[in-house]
Amino acid sequence: MPTIEEELERRSLLYSLLMPVMSQSVQGLEKGKGMYFLFIKSEAKTPGGLVARPVLTSYYKSSHFRERPYDPYTNYTSPNETILCPDSYQSMYSQMLCGLVQNKEVLRVGAVFASGFIRAIRFLEKHWTLLCRDIRTGTIDPQITDPSVREAVMRVLKPDPKLADFVEGECRKESWQGIITRLWPNTKYVDVIVTGTMSQYIPTLDYYSNGLPLVCTMYASSECYFGVNLNPLCKPSEVSYTLIPTMAYFEFLPVHRNNGTNSISVPKSLNDKEQQDLVDLVDVKLGQEYELVVTTYAGLYRYRVGDVLRVAGFKNKAPQFNFVCRKNVVLSIDSDKTDEVELQAAVKNAVNHLMPFGATLTEYTSYADTTTIPGHYVLYWELSLKGSTPIPPSVFEDCCLTLEESLNSVYRQGRVSDKSIGPLEMKIVESGTFDKLMDYAISLGASINQYKTPRCVKFAPIIELLNSRVVSNYFSPKCPKWIPGHKQWCNKN
Repeated sequence: MPTIEEELERRSLLYSLLMPVMSQSVQGLEKGKGMYFLFIKSEAKTPGGLVARPVLTSYYKSSHFRERPYDPYTNYTSPNETILCPDSYQSMYSQMLCGLVQNKEVLRVGAVFASGFIRAIRFLEKHWTLLCRDIRTGTIDPQITDPSVREAVMRVLKPDPKLADFVEGECRKESWQGIITRLWPNTKYVDVIVTGTMSQYIPTLDYYSNGLPLVCTMYASSECYFGVNLNPLCKPSEVSYTLIPTMAYFEFLPVHRNNGTNSISVPKSLNDKEQQDLVDLVDVKLGQEYELVVTTYAGLYRYRVGDVLRVAGFKNKAPQFNFVCRKNVVLSIDSDKTDEVELQAAVKNAVNHLMPFGATLTEYTSYADTTTIPGHYVLYWELSLKGSTPIPPSVFEDCCLTLEESLNSVYRQGRVSDKSIGPLEMKIVESGTFDKLMDYAISLGASINQYKTPRCVKFAPIIELLNSRVVSNYFSPKCPKWIPGHKQWCNKN
Protein backbone atom coordinates (compact mmCIF):
# COMPACT_ATOMS: atom_id res chain seq x y z
CA MET A 1 0.00 0.00 0.00
CA PRO A 2 1.40 3.43 -0.84
CA THR A 3 1.92 5.79 2.08
CA ILE A 4 3.26 9.30 2.63
CA GLU A 5 4.81 11.16 5.57
CA GLU A 6 1.67 13.08 6.48
CA GLU A 7 -0.20 9.77 6.81
CA LEU A 8 1.87 9.09 9.94
CA GLU A 9 0.62 12.40 11.37
CA ARG A 10 -2.97 11.37 10.69
CA ARG A 11 -2.42 8.01 12.36
CA SER A 12 -0.74 9.68 15.33
CA LEU A 13 -3.79 11.92 15.66
CA LEU A 14 -6.07 8.89 15.84
CA TYR A 15 -3.82 7.24 18.45
CA SER A 16 -3.97 10.44 20.50
CA LEU A 17 -7.77 10.16 20.71
CA LEU A 18 -7.81 6.64 22.17
CA MET A 19 -6.87 7.30 25.79
CA PRO A 20 -9.05 10.40 26.26
CA VAL A 21 -11.98 8.27 25.08
CA MET A 22 -10.88 5.42 27.35
CA SER A 23 -10.52 7.74 30.35
CA GLN A 24 -14.20 8.63 30.15
CA SER A 25 -14.95 5.01 31.04
CA VAL A 26 -11.97 4.09 33.25
CA GLN A 27 -10.59 6.57 35.77
CA GLY A 28 -6.97 7.00 36.85
CA LEU A 29 -5.21 5.51 33.81
CA GLU A 30 -2.66 8.34 33.84
CA LYS A 31 -1.36 7.10 37.24
CA GLY A 32 0.13 3.87 35.89
CA LYS A 33 1.54 2.17 32.81
CA GLY A 34 0.38 -0.02 29.95
CA MET A 35 2.02 -3.39 29.36
CA TYR A 36 1.68 -3.76 25.60
CA PHE A 37 3.49 -6.39 23.56
CA LEU A 38 4.44 -4.54 20.38
CA PHE A 39 6.78 -5.86 17.67
CA ILE A 40 8.37 -4.89 14.40
CA LYS A 41 8.67 -7.20 11.41
CA SER A 42 11.26 -7.52 8.69
CA GLU A 43 11.29 -5.14 5.75
CA ALA A 44 12.37 -5.26 2.13
CA LYS A 45 13.05 -2.85 -0.72
CA THR A 46 11.25 -2.61 -4.01
CA PRO A 47 13.32 -2.70 -7.22
CA GLY A 48 12.97 1.10 -7.24
CA GLY A 49 14.52 1.38 -3.79
CA LEU A 50 11.43 2.14 -1.70
CA VAL A 51 11.18 0.57 1.73
CA ALA A 52 8.32 -1.93 1.99
CA ARG A 53 7.25 -2.97 5.47
CA PRO A 54 4.15 -3.61 7.59
CA VAL A 55 2.21 -0.51 8.57
CA LEU A 56 2.85 -0.90 12.31
CA THR A 57 6.58 -1.44 11.75
CA SER A 58 6.58 1.81 9.79
CA TYR A 59 4.83 3.61 12.67
CA TYR A 60 7.02 2.18 15.45
CA LYS A 61 10.19 3.09 13.55
CA SER A 62 8.99 6.65 12.87
CA SER A 63 9.88 9.67 14.97
CA HIS A 64 6.18 9.95 15.83
CA PHE A 65 6.58 6.87 18.03
CA ARG A 66 10.29 6.82 18.92
CA GLU A 67 10.50 10.51 19.87
CA ARG A 68 7.03 10.96 21.27
CA PRO A 69 6.93 13.46 24.16
CA TYR A 70 6.16 12.11 27.63
CA ASP A 71 2.47 11.40 27.96
CA PRO A 72 1.02 9.44 30.90
CA TYR A 73 -1.39 7.82 28.47
CA THR A 74 1.40 6.37 26.29
CA ASN A 75 3.66 5.35 29.15
CA TYR A 76 4.55 1.72 28.46
CA THR A 77 6.49 -0.84 30.48
CA SER A 78 8.41 -1.81 27.32
CA PRO A 79 11.33 0.51 26.46
CA ASN A 80 11.43 1.51 22.80
CA GLU A 81 14.58 -0.57 22.29
CA THR A 82 12.75 -3.79 23.23
CA ILE A 83 9.91 -3.03 20.80
CA LEU A 84 12.33 -2.16 17.97
CA CYS A 85 14.44 -5.31 18.39
CA PRO A 86 14.13 -7.34 15.15
CA ASP A 87 14.67 -10.68 16.93
CA SER A 88 11.20 -11.83 18.02
CA TYR A 89 12.47 -13.97 20.93
CA GLN A 90 14.66 -11.24 22.38
CA SER A 91 11.89 -8.69 21.92
CA MET A 92 9.26 -10.85 23.64
CA TYR A 93 11.58 -11.90 26.47
CA SER A 94 12.73 -8.38 27.28
CA GLN A 95 9.22 -6.90 27.08
CA MET A 96 7.87 -9.62 29.39
CA LEU A 97 10.74 -9.10 31.84
CA CYS A 98 10.10 -5.34 31.97
CA GLY A 99 6.38 -5.95 32.44
CA LEU A 100 6.97 -8.29 35.38
CA VAL A 101 9.47 -5.95 37.05
CA GLN A 102 6.91 -3.12 36.91
CA ASN A 103 3.92 -5.35 37.72
CA LYS A 104 2.40 -3.06 40.37
CA GLU A 105 2.42 -0.08 38.00
CA VAL A 106 0.53 -1.88 35.20
CA LEU A 107 -3.07 -0.65 34.82
CA ARG A 108 -3.80 -2.05 31.36
CA VAL A 109 -2.38 -4.82 29.21
CA GLY A 110 -2.63 -5.61 25.54
CA ALA A 111 -1.24 -6.23 22.08
CA VAL A 112 -2.51 -5.48 18.59
CA PHE A 113 -4.36 -8.78 18.07
CA ALA A 114 -5.85 -11.09 20.69
CA SER A 115 -3.69 -13.90 19.29
CA GLY A 116 -0.53 -11.89 19.98
CA PHE A 117 -1.41 -11.32 23.61
CA ILE A 118 -2.21 -14.98 24.19
CA ARG A 119 1.11 -15.85 22.58
CA ALA A 120 2.81 -13.61 25.16
CA ILE A 121 1.08 -15.45 28.04
CA ARG A 122 2.12 -18.81 26.58
CA PHE A 123 5.67 -17.46 26.28
CA LEU A 124 5.55 -16.70 30.01
CA GLU A 125 4.32 -20.25 30.69
CA LYS A 126 7.35 -21.61 28.87
CA HIS A 127 10.06 -19.24 30.14
CA TRP A 128 9.02 -18.08 33.63
CA THR A 129 11.92 -19.88 35.32
CA LEU A 130 14.46 -17.86 33.31
CA LEU A 131 12.53 -14.64 33.89
CA CYS A 132 12.35 -15.27 37.65
CA ARG A 133 16.10 -15.92 37.76
CA ASP A 134 16.73 -12.57 36.04
CA ILE A 135 14.42 -10.75 38.49
CA ARG A 136 16.07 -12.46 41.46
CA THR A 137 19.65 -11.65 40.41
CA GLY A 138 19.13 -8.38 38.55
CA THR A 139 20.84 -9.80 35.45
CA ILE A 140 19.67 -10.59 31.91
CA ASP A 141 19.72 -14.03 30.33
CA PRO A 142 22.74 -14.47 27.98
CA GLN A 143 20.38 -15.33 25.09
CA ILE A 144 19.49 -11.63 25.01
CA THR A 145 22.46 -10.40 22.98
CA ASP A 146 21.20 -7.11 21.50
CA PRO A 147 23.30 -4.43 23.31
CA SER A 148 20.63 -1.71 23.12
CA VAL A 149 18.00 -4.08 24.53
CA ARG A 150 20.26 -5.16 27.41
CA GLU A 151 21.08 -1.55 28.25
CA ALA A 152 17.40 -0.50 28.15
CA VAL A 153 16.29 -3.41 30.37
CA MET A 154 19.05 -2.74 32.91
CA ARG A 155 17.61 0.72 33.44
CA VAL A 156 14.52 -0.86 35.04
CA LEU A 157 15.90 -4.18 36.33
CA LYS A 158 17.21 -4.42 39.89
CA PRO A 159 17.65 -7.54 42.06
CA ASP A 160 14.27 -8.28 43.68
CA PRO A 161 14.13 -11.73 45.34
CA LYS A 162 10.72 -10.97 46.87
CA LEU A 163 9.14 -10.27 43.45
CA ALA A 164 10.88 -13.33 41.99
CA ASP A 165 9.37 -15.51 44.75
CA PHE A 166 5.93 -14.01 44.09
CA VAL A 167 6.07 -14.59 40.29
CA GLU A 168 7.48 -18.07 40.78
CA GLY A 169 4.76 -18.94 43.30
CA GLU A 170 1.99 -17.91 40.90
CA CYS A 171 3.53 -19.58 37.83
CA ARG A 172 4.11 -22.86 39.70
CA LYS A 173 0.40 -23.26 40.43
CA GLU A 174 -1.34 -25.92 38.37
CA SER A 175 -4.04 -23.59 37.09
CA TRP A 176 -3.24 -20.46 35.12
CA GLN A 177 -6.78 -19.17 35.29
CA GLY A 178 -6.69 -15.46 36.10
CA ILE A 179 -2.89 -15.29 35.71
CA ILE A 180 -3.14 -11.72 34.37
CA THR A 181 -4.89 -10.37 37.47
CA ARG A 182 -2.68 -12.50 39.73
CA LEU A 183 0.64 -11.20 38.35
CA TRP A 184 -0.56 -7.71 37.44
CA PRO A 185 -3.16 -7.11 40.18
CA ASN A 186 -4.05 -3.53 39.24
CA THR A 187 -5.01 -4.33 35.64
CA LYS A 188 -8.32 -2.77 34.66
CA TYR A 189 -8.79 -4.14 31.12
CA VAL A 190 -7.22 -6.04 28.20
CA ASP A 191 -6.73 -3.92 25.07
CA VAL A 192 -6.74 -6.17 21.97
CA ILE A 193 -8.68 -6.60 18.74
CA VAL A 194 -11.34 -9.25 19.38
CA THR A 195 -13.70 -8.51 16.50
CA GLY A 196 -13.90 -10.55 13.27
CA THR A 197 -11.79 -13.71 13.26
CA MET A 198 -10.12 -12.63 16.53
CA SER A 199 -13.39 -13.35 18.38
CA GLN A 200 -12.32 -17.02 18.46
CA TYR A 201 -9.81 -16.09 21.19
CA ILE A 202 -12.33 -14.52 23.61
CA PRO A 203 -12.80 -17.64 25.81
CA THR A 204 -9.03 -18.00 26.24
CA LEU A 205 -8.66 -14.32 27.14
CA ASP A 206 -11.51 -14.59 29.63
CA TYR A 207 -9.77 -17.57 31.23
CA TYR A 208 -6.41 -15.86 31.62
CA SER A 209 -7.88 -12.49 32.69
CA ASN A 210 -10.63 -13.65 35.08
CA GLY A 211 -13.18 -11.91 32.88
CA LEU A 212 -11.57 -8.47 32.67
CA PRO A 213 -13.18 -6.18 30.08
CA LEU A 214 -11.86 -6.87 26.56
CA VAL A 215 -11.48 -3.52 24.85
CA CYS A 216 -11.30 -2.80 21.11
CA THR A 217 -10.26 0.84 20.89
CA MET A 218 -9.77 1.47 17.19
CA TYR A 219 -10.48 0.28 13.65
CA ALA A 220 -7.61 0.39 11.16
CA SER A 221 -5.94 -1.43 8.30
CA SER A 222 -2.77 -1.21 6.22
CA GLU A 223 -4.59 0.92 3.65
CA CYS A 224 -5.96 3.49 6.05
CA TYR A 225 -6.89 4.16 9.67
CA PHE A 226 -10.64 4.44 9.99
CA GLY A 227 -12.07 5.29 13.39
CA VAL A 228 -12.52 4.74 17.11
CA ASN A 229 -14.80 2.89 19.52
CA LEU A 230 -16.59 5.52 21.61
CA ASN A 231 -18.01 2.91 23.98
CA PRO A 232 -14.87 0.88 24.75
CA LEU A 233 -16.28 -1.12 27.69
CA CYS A 234 -19.09 -2.65 25.63
CA LYS A 235 -19.19 -6.40 25.02
CA PRO A 236 -16.98 -7.59 22.14
CA SER A 237 -20.09 -8.65 20.20
CA GLU A 238 -21.46 -5.10 20.46
CA VAL A 239 -18.37 -3.16 19.37
CA SER A 240 -19.08 -0.37 16.92
CA TYR A 241 -16.68 2.12 15.40
CA THR A 242 -17.25 5.77 14.57
CA LEU A 243 -15.37 6.67 11.39
CA ILE A 244 -13.29 9.86 11.44
CA PRO A 245 -13.99 11.58 8.12
CA THR A 246 -10.59 13.32 7.96
CA MET A 247 -8.76 9.97 7.74
CA ALA A 248 -9.84 9.36 4.12
CA TYR A 249 -12.85 9.76 1.86
CA PHE A 250 -15.22 6.94 2.74
CA GLU A 251 -17.84 5.43 0.44
CA PHE A 252 -20.02 2.38 0.92
CA LEU A 253 -21.18 -0.31 -1.48
CA PRO A 254 -24.39 -2.11 -0.38
CA VAL A 255 -23.86 -5.87 -0.08
CA HIS A 256 -26.31 -8.75 0.16
CA ARG A 257 -26.13 -12.29 1.48
CA ASN A 258 -26.16 -15.09 -1.09
CA ASN A 259 -29.40 -17.09 -1.06
CA GLY A 260 -29.04 -20.25 1.00
CA THR A 261 -25.63 -19.34 2.42
CA ASN A 262 -24.16 -16.88 4.85
CA SER A 263 -21.41 -15.63 2.58
CA ILE A 264 -20.95 -12.13 1.25
CA SER A 265 -21.35 -11.60 -2.48
CA VAL A 266 -18.78 -8.99 -3.46
CA PRO A 267 -16.92 -8.99 -6.78
CA LYS A 268 -13.29 -7.87 -6.89
CA SER A 269 -13.55 -4.58 -8.78
CA LEU A 270 -16.15 -1.84 -9.09
CA ASN A 271 -18.08 -1.86 -12.36
CA ASP A 272 -19.92 1.20 -13.68
CA LYS A 273 -23.19 0.30 -11.97
CA GLU A 274 -21.48 -0.29 -8.64
CA GLN A 275 -19.75 3.07 -8.87
CA GLN A 276 -23.19 4.61 -9.28
CA ASP A 277 -24.45 2.57 -6.29
CA LEU A 278 -21.79 3.88 -3.92
CA VAL A 279 -23.23 5.65 -0.89
CA ASP A 280 -21.57 8.53 0.98
CA LEU A 281 -20.94 8.39 4.72
CA VAL A 282 -23.86 10.73 5.43
CA ASP A 283 -26.33 8.57 3.47
CA VAL A 284 -25.87 5.11 4.98
CA LYS A 285 -28.99 3.43 6.41
CA LEU A 286 -29.41 1.86 9.83
CA GLY A 287 -29.09 -1.94 9.72
CA GLN A 288 -27.78 -2.05 6.13
CA GLU A 289 -24.52 -3.87 5.37
CA TYR A 290 -21.89 -2.23 3.18
CA GLU A 291 -18.47 -2.95 1.80
CA LEU A 292 -16.04 -0.19 2.72
CA VAL A 293 -14.47 1.73 -0.19
CA VAL A 294 -11.75 4.33 0.47
CA THR A 295 -9.98 7.09 -1.40
CA THR A 296 -6.82 7.95 0.55
CA TYR A 297 -4.43 10.89 0.67
CA ALA A 298 -1.63 8.47 -0.26
CA GLY A 299 -3.13 7.67 -3.66
CA LEU A 300 -5.66 4.84 -3.44
CA TYR A 301 -8.78 5.67 -5.45
CA ARG A 302 -12.07 3.98 -4.62
CA TYR A 303 -10.13 1.08 -3.19
CA ARG A 304 -12.08 -1.90 -1.87
CA VAL A 305 -10.69 -2.62 1.58
CA GLY A 306 -12.52 -5.94 1.75
CA ASP A 307 -14.31 -5.30 5.06
CA VAL A 308 -18.07 -5.63 5.39
CA LEU A 309 -19.67 -3.29 7.93
CA ARG A 310 -23.18 -2.94 9.33
CA VAL A 311 -24.64 0.41 10.43
CA ALA A 312 -25.28 -0.07 14.15
CA GLY A 313 -26.41 3.43 15.11
CA PHE A 314 -25.35 7.05 15.22
CA LYS A 315 -23.35 9.34 17.49
CA ASN A 316 -25.18 12.59 16.93
CA LYS A 317 -25.28 12.32 13.12
CA ALA A 318 -22.09 10.30 12.70
CA PRO A 319 -22.76 6.67 11.67
CA GLN A 320 -21.34 3.89 13.83
CA PHE A 321 -20.48 0.54 12.29
CA ASN A 322 -20.19 -3.06 13.47
CA PHE A 323 -17.45 -5.05 11.77
CA VAL A 324 -19.30 -7.98 10.14
CA CYS A 325 -16.55 -9.91 8.39
CA ARG A 326 -13.65 -9.79 6.04
CA LYS A 327 -14.97 -10.74 2.61
CA ASN A 328 -13.74 -13.98 1.08
CA VAL A 329 -11.52 -14.92 4.05
CA VAL A 330 -11.67 -18.62 4.84
CA LEU A 331 -8.85 -19.10 7.36
CA SER A 332 -7.09 -16.76 9.77
CA ILE A 333 -4.97 -17.37 12.86
CA ASP A 334 -3.09 -14.10 13.38
CA SER A 335 -2.58 -11.36 10.79
CA ASP A 336 -2.78 -13.97 8.00
CA LYS A 337 -5.86 -14.08 5.77
CA THR A 338 -6.36 -17.01 3.40
CA ASP A 339 -9.27 -16.91 0.98
CA GLU A 340 -11.06 -19.76 -0.76
CA VAL A 341 -9.31 -19.25 -4.10
CA GLU A 342 -5.87 -19.37 -2.52
CA LEU A 343 -6.76 -22.42 -0.44
CA GLN A 344 -8.08 -24.22 -3.52
CA ALA A 345 -4.87 -23.48 -5.44
CA ALA A 346 -2.76 -24.78 -2.53
CA VAL A 347 -4.82 -27.98 -2.33
CA LYS A 348 -4.46 -28.47 -6.08
CA ASN A 349 -0.67 -28.27 -5.77
CA ALA A 350 -0.57 -30.65 -2.80
CA VAL A 351 -2.67 -33.45 -4.28
CA ASN A 352 -0.02 -34.00 -6.94
CA HIS A 353 1.94 -35.97 -4.33
CA LEU A 354 -0.87 -38.57 -4.25
CA MET A 355 -1.02 -39.28 -7.99
CA PRO A 356 1.78 -41.93 -8.04
CA PHE A 357 -0.27 -43.95 -5.52
CA GLY A 358 -3.51 -43.89 -7.52
CA ALA A 359 -5.23 -41.75 -4.89
CA THR A 360 -7.48 -38.78 -5.61
CA LEU A 361 -9.03 -36.17 -3.36
CA THR A 362 -12.80 -36.64 -3.06
CA GLU A 363 -13.60 -33.66 -0.82
CA TYR A 364 -11.94 -31.35 1.66
CA THR A 365 -12.63 -28.64 4.18
CA SER A 366 -10.55 -26.65 6.65
CA TYR A 367 -10.58 -25.29 10.17
CA ALA A 368 -8.54 -22.65 12.05
CA ASP A 369 -7.62 -24.47 15.27
CA THR A 370 -6.93 -21.94 18.03
CA THR A 371 -7.00 -24.46 20.88
CA THR A 372 -3.23 -24.73 20.38
CA ILE A 373 -0.91 -21.78 20.83
CA PRO A 374 0.14 -20.78 18.33
CA GLY A 375 -2.97 -21.74 16.40
CA HIS A 376 -2.68 -23.67 13.17
CA TYR A 377 -4.57 -24.59 10.00
CA VAL A 378 -6.24 -28.00 9.87
CA LEU A 379 -7.36 -29.59 6.58
CA TYR A 380 -9.73 -32.55 6.45
CA TRP A 381 -9.20 -34.72 3.36
CA GLU A 382 -11.38 -37.57 2.15
CA LEU A 383 -9.57 -39.73 -0.41
CA SER A 384 -10.52 -42.21 -3.06
CA LEU A 385 -7.89 -44.97 -3.04
CA LYS A 386 -7.63 -46.86 -6.33
CA GLY A 387 -4.03 -48.03 -6.13
CA SER A 388 -2.74 -51.03 -4.19
CA THR A 389 0.38 -49.30 -2.83
CA PRO A 390 -0.10 -47.85 0.67
CA ILE A 391 0.65 -44.14 0.95
CA PRO A 392 3.56 -43.64 3.38
CA PRO A 393 3.26 -40.93 6.09
CA SER A 394 6.10 -38.96 4.49
CA VAL A 395 3.93 -38.34 1.41
CA PHE A 396 1.16 -36.80 3.52
CA GLU A 397 3.80 -34.68 5.27
CA ASP A 398 4.97 -33.54 1.84
CA CYS A 399 1.36 -32.59 1.07
CA CYS A 400 1.29 -30.47 4.25
CA LEU A 401 4.50 -28.69 3.34
CA THR A 402 3.35 -28.06 -0.25
CA LEU A 403 0.13 -26.56 1.09
CA GLU A 404 2.15 -24.18 3.25
CA GLU A 405 4.59 -23.33 0.46
CA SER A 406 1.58 -22.41 -1.72
CA LEU A 407 0.08 -19.95 0.78
CA ASN A 408 0.77 -16.21 0.87
CA SER A 409 3.85 -14.54 2.32
CA VAL A 410 2.01 -13.24 5.42
CA TYR A 411 1.14 -16.83 6.37
CA ARG A 412 4.68 -18.04 5.68
CA GLN A 413 6.18 -15.16 7.65
CA GLY A 414 3.93 -16.11 10.56
CA ARG A 415 5.32 -19.65 10.39
CA VAL A 416 8.99 -18.83 9.81
CA SER A 417 9.81 -15.47 11.38
CA ASP A 418 7.08 -14.53 13.84
CA LYS A 419 6.27 -18.07 15.04
CA SER A 420 2.68 -16.85 15.35
CA ILE A 421 1.27 -19.83 13.37
CA GLY A 422 1.91 -23.51 14.10
CA PRO A 423 2.61 -26.30 11.57
CA LEU A 424 -0.29 -27.11 9.24
CA GLU A 425 -2.12 -30.33 10.13
CA MET A 426 -3.83 -32.73 7.73
CA LYS A 427 -6.52 -35.13 8.95
CA ILE A 428 -7.54 -38.01 6.67
CA VAL A 429 -11.19 -38.96 7.25
CA GLU A 430 -13.17 -42.12 6.50
CA SER A 431 -14.86 -42.60 3.15
CA GLY A 432 -18.38 -41.17 3.25
CA THR A 433 -17.56 -38.49 5.85
CA PHE A 434 -18.58 -35.60 3.61
CA ASP A 435 -21.87 -37.33 2.80
CA LYS A 436 -22.50 -37.41 6.55
CA LEU A 437 -21.61 -33.73 6.68
CA MET A 438 -24.16 -32.95 3.98
CA ASP A 439 -26.82 -35.04 5.76
CA TYR A 440 -26.18 -33.09 8.94
CA ALA A 441 -26.43 -29.71 7.15
CA ILE A 442 -29.70 -30.75 5.49
CA SER A 443 -31.08 -31.88 8.86
CA LEU A 444 -30.50 -28.30 10.06
CA GLY A 445 -32.50 -26.89 7.14
CA ALA A 446 -29.99 -26.49 4.31
CA SER A 447 -31.36 -26.95 0.81
CA ILE A 448 -30.12 -30.15 -0.86
CA ASN A 449 -30.24 -28.32 -4.21
CA GLN A 450 -28.06 -25.46 -3.02
CA TYR A 451 -25.76 -27.36 -0.65
CA LYS A 452 -22.04 -26.92 -1.29
CA THR A 453 -19.30 -28.39 0.86
CA PRO A 454 -18.05 -25.53 3.06
CA ARG A 455 -14.36 -24.88 2.52
CA CYS A 456 -14.03 -23.77 6.13
CA VAL A 457 -15.94 -24.99 9.17
CA LYS A 458 -16.39 -23.26 12.54
CA PHE A 459 -19.56 -24.83 13.96
CA ALA A 460 -18.52 -27.07 16.88
CA PRO A 461 -20.86 -30.01 16.10
CA ILE A 462 -19.50 -30.19 12.54
CA ILE A 463 -15.91 -30.18 13.81
CA GLU A 464 -16.84 -32.96 16.24
CA LEU A 465 -18.39 -34.97 13.41
CA LEU A 466 -15.25 -34.60 11.28
CA ASN A 467 -12.91 -35.43 14.17
CA SER A 468 -14.93 -38.53 15.03
CA ARG A 469 -14.14 -39.96 11.57
CA VAL A 470 -10.40 -39.18 11.40
CA VAL A 471 -8.30 -42.24 10.58
CA SER A 472 -4.87 -40.57 10.59
CA ASN A 473 -3.29 -37.17 10.91
CA TYR A 474 -0.02 -35.56 9.82
CA PHE A 475 1.85 -32.29 10.36
CA SER A 476 4.08 -30.22 8.13
CA PRO A 477 7.61 -31.50 8.86
CA LYS A 478 9.36 -28.14 8.60
CA CYS A 479 8.76 -24.45 7.98
CA PRO A 480 7.95 -23.31 4.44
CA LYS A 481 10.38 -21.10 2.53
CA TRP A 482 10.03 -17.40 3.23
CA ILE A 483 12.15 -14.31 2.64
CA PRO A 484 11.11 -10.66 3.16
CA GLY A 485 9.62 -8.92 0.17
CA HIS A 486 7.55 -9.82 -2.85
CA LYS A 487 8.59 -12.80 -4.99
CA GLN A 488 8.69 -10.49 -8.01
CA TRP A 489 11.08 -8.09 -6.24
CA CYS A 490 13.36 -10.90 -5.11
CA ASN A 491 13.57 -12.26 -8.66
CA LYS A 492 14.60 -8.88 -10.02
CA ASN A 493 17.25 -8.16 -7.40
